[in-house]
Amino acid sequence: MNDKLIMESILLLLKSTVEVYVHGTLESSNKIIHSALKNGLDEIMKMQFDVFLKMQEAGWYKITNVDTKTINQTYKKLQTK
Repeated sequence: MNDKLIMESILLLLKSTVEVYVHGTLESSNKIIHSALKNGLDEIMKMQFDVFLKMQEAGWYKITNVDTKTINQTYKKLQTK
């Protein structure tokens, strides 16, 4: 397994973990548990962003900007449905 695949796996794991923490935080009725889960969520999201930045620096996560014209066309298409 190469470094890119390892980082992709870590990123996917962190994203899945974020979902668990979000649901736990939203559903918790106890203030102490809510706070603990919220703190955990913040930490996991920071880790996820750090991994994303490392992958982007390595050229493994490319982001392309979308021009305004394409955004407007997509918006109009969605409005007509």
